[in-house]
Amino acid sequence: MKTILKNVTLLPEYGYQSNPVHITVEDRRITSISTELPDTAGCEVVEGKGNLLIPGFYNIHCHAAMTLFRGYGEDLPLDRWLNERIFPAEDRLTAKSVNVATKLAIAEMLRGGIVSFSDMYMFEDAVADAVAEYGIKANLSRSIVSFDPDIDIRADSRFTETMDLIRGYHGYDDGRIRVDLSLHAEYTNVPRACRDLADYAKAYGFGMQIHLSETEKEHRECIERHGKTPAEFFLSTGVLDVPVTAAHCVWVEDHDIEILAQKGVSVAHNPVSNLKLGSGVMPLRKMLDRGVNVGLGTDGVASNNRLDLLREMQTAAILHKGVSRDPAITVASEMLPIATVNGARAQGRTDCGGIAVGNRADLVLIDRNSLHNMPAYDDYAMLAYSADRSDVMLTMVDGRILYRNGEYTSIDEERLRYEAREVFAHYFD
Repeated sequence: MKTILKNVTLLPEYGYQSNPVHITVEDRRITSISTELPDTAGCEVVEGKGNLLIPGFYNIHCHAAMTLFRGYGEDLPLDRWLNERIFPAEDRLTAKSVNVATKLAIAEMLRGGIVSFSDMYMFEDAVADAVAEYGIKANLSRSIVSFDPDIDIRADSRFTETMDLIRGYHGYDDGRIRVDLSLHAEYTNVPRACRDLADYAKAYGFGMQIHLSETEKEHRECIERHGKTPAEFFLSTGVLDVPVTAAHCVWVEDHDIEILAQKGVSVAHNPVSNLKLGSGVMPLRKMLDRGVNVGLGTDGVASNNRLDLLREMQTAAILHKGVSRDPAITVASEMLPIATVNGARAQGRTDCGGIAVGNRADLVLIDRNSLHNMPAYDDYAMLAYSADRSDVMLTMVDGRILYRNGEYTSIDEERLRYEAREVFAHYFD
């Protein structure tokens, strides 16, 4: 069945000076963009009323099931937050709790216009089940942690879980679910595990998700251990020879940025989580100027409290101005690609992230008439500075409307609330 998004406004970059326009979607893809209304017979028609249609948001660093720990480990630095609160709590996770917590995360993301997320966690088969059921896209990874210098990676239970995930879900539903490999971080892995996993990724064409230079302590201790920065460490072990998404990169040095650029690493900028944990501020301008592909991530809600890419984009848009004391260091028009097409590129989704005939129909309709958005002189500025996730009127993934005007099409919201309350009520008994 065709869907026509009627009377929508596109950003100036798409070249349609005469707005509104009409978008036709069929078989997951955009099949036409026209200023003339196509024949609507037999089509589902969505009246856009001149509101702004943009590509969907990509959350390229997330631990979705950590909705279970929202508000649980507050006002602590990363090392204490992990060791005193999060790691002990994670020891009690089950497949059921992860599945329900992930469903809650997906519902929150869809309501805010997120069409895809990159996840690094445990019980990823339970995460995959939630993604399959609710219709969102995801790149899923079971992170490896290793402390035995003689580890046989293929005998490790985490690697076995990854192989099961690949067999069960990689490429599921025409590529809606993809599986990546993952190393949690340099400080949680031995060199042999890094080399062996990198060799496997290279041999079989998988991407990789890692944490990199999130805190000054992590960065400095890596230099003490190996005589290398974390970026240099991962370079020396072959990890950066495959497509990598590196989360945080707050404490990278100038030569690290050159490495990331030369190796084609995608960087997940997580401004809210990094600020809340007191970790610091990633050098966004240096990254962009050196050609690094930078996307946005929320991290888990235990260190953020929301899965909101608009908030991440707007924080990034103003944070670097204040740190540098240069109001022009970021400009409104460059922020949306960081939240959309750059994220799609990081996930290896080359036909996603933009509004063009032939692209996947991952689309979000934004209310331009909210009181806090009026007058909409500049839609780029509206997105970067004033819009709120409550302005999301519609979220479409692969041509399927999953959220529209406060209601989900693939989620029984009341059942989800009940299941979530049941899990939360018993988790910390």
